[in-house]
Amino acid sequence: MRTKQVNLLITLVAVALFSFSCFCIYKITQTNNRLINCRNHILEFKENMLHLRNKTEKNSQEMMKVLNRIKYEITKRENLSGNLVAQKADILNKNETVSNTFEDLKFFFPHIRKEGRIYPDVIIGKGKTGVSFALGISTVNRGNYSYLKQTLTSVVSRMTLSEEKDSVVIVSVADSNEDYLHSVVKMITRNWQTKQVLDFCILMLYAQPKAKYYLQLEDDIIAKEMYFTKITDFVGNISSNNWFFIEFSMLGFMGKLFRSEDLTHFVRFFLMFYKEKPIDWLLNDIFQVKVCDTGEDLGNCIKRKKQIRIRYKPSLFQHVGIHSSFPGKEQCEKDVYY
Repeated sequence: MRTKQVNLLITLVAVALFSFSCFCIYKITQTNNRLINCRNHILEFKENMLHLRNKTEKNSQEMMKVLNRIKYEITKRENLSGNLVAQKADILNKNETVSNTFEDLKFFFPHIRKEGRIYPDVIIGKGKTGVSFALGISTVNRGNYSYLKQTLTSVVSRMTLSEEKDSVVIVSVADSNEDYLHSVVKMITRNWQTKQVLDFCILMLYAQPKAKYYLQLEDDIIAKEMYFTKITDFVGNISSNNWFFIEFSMLGFMGKLFRSEDLTHFVRFFLMFYKEKPIDWLLNDIFQVKVCDTGEDLGNCIKRKKQIRIRYKPSLFQHVGIHSSFPGKEQCEKDVYY
């Protein structure tokens, strides 16, 4: 009996050991299969990475080809532009430089993007730069009437010698017969105020690199005695340099003084809305955009604008013209603060 019990126990132990061995073999086999699957995944990942790297290298080579093509086109265009510059050499004064900011015009006028660099048609000057003030005068054909000589005499004769050395007077003759401008002329001459805005913008862009400040004038004004000294003293005595523009005349757009570094911002704003309003209205609009907060009551905004708007009184410039550049129109407005 005892022997049977021992044999039964041995049998049970043997069965248990066999079952455990089978379980271990199963687990080992299962683990081995997982390792094989993991290895296969790793190999597949490596293959995918290799394929991706090859594809990336191929794309990189294609991109380099495209970039090289672009560089070639840019070089070709620059050479073409250089040729256009050379063709202008007989017209432009050797000492004159033209601001690259004229290229901003291409953004607003897509039809002139095919041109090379944009230049004024004729530039005659001494290449004067690095002065404090640039005085810009835009003039157009008024038929049998002209106030330009009177304006220039008034502006220049009332400067001291030192003021004359520290300033540059720029006259923009805003008429041209160039064939490639015909389409532009046809478009802008339908509305004289539209053309006026564009004339002022071009004049501003040209004057920008020449001086620290830019003073906008017109071709039918007279200036007060010592106007330049008064402007210089007034600007020098302003405690804060955080001013937007200064008005030395309350009439229209004339007598407005800007920092040259700000002119690009003004020009871009004017070019965006040049078809909508006259330029003096646009100047008021951009002032309101800069000063008024979003959602602010309009009445409060207007009051605050009056408080921070910098105006020199009495005005230093008076409008004297009667005959407008627009056929059949008379312009008899006077600055009552002069």
